[in-house]
Amino acid sequence: MSATVTAVSSNGVYSFTKPNRETITLLAGLGVEGDVHAGVTVKHRSRVAKDPTRPNLRQVHLIHAELFDEVAAKGFEVTAGDLGENITTRGIDLLGLPTGTLLRIGNQAVVEVTGLRNPCAQIDSFRHGLLKQVVGRDTDGHVRYRAGVMGVVRVGGPVRPGDGIAVELPEAPHRALERV
Repeated sequence: MSATVTAVSSNGVYSFTKPNRETITLLAGLGVEGDVHAGVTVKHRSRVAKDPTRPNLRQVHLIHAELFDEVAAKGFEVTAGDLGENITTRGIDLLGLPTGTLLRIGNQAVVEVTGLRNPCAQIDSFRHGLLKQVVGRDTDGHVRYRAGVMGVVRVGGPVRPGDGIAVELPEAPHRALERV
């Protein structure tokens, strides 16, 4: 199965969810055009409160639709945009990618993966008990974040449902994703 975009979402105001769109436009060095989290410096409220001058490593949030399938099997209804992601994918192991992976999306856009999304307690306000489904521990007891990955836009362009995604791994040695 090849990797594809299944949905795109954005929101110009702070909200936990983001409505689906027919298309979004990625802007190099900024993020999703018109999205509240677009910008050179951090835009997430908790990060702005700590240091508003930090670089924005969370310009684009990507999440795998397979996660929605997994949580649905446990009784949680979650659809594209519900967890605040900009790009919903299918057919790619986002969580298994190394830091610095380039995702070539559609005909133009390129997103560099910067790290794992660190989900917050708001997820439980959206669906009680969902946080435990997206943050857990592996067999060695290490915390596992499963709520998608974050990235920065290296090359802008439009992104639509149905667009293909090509993965370009960075040179070895690879660094595992950490939360950003």
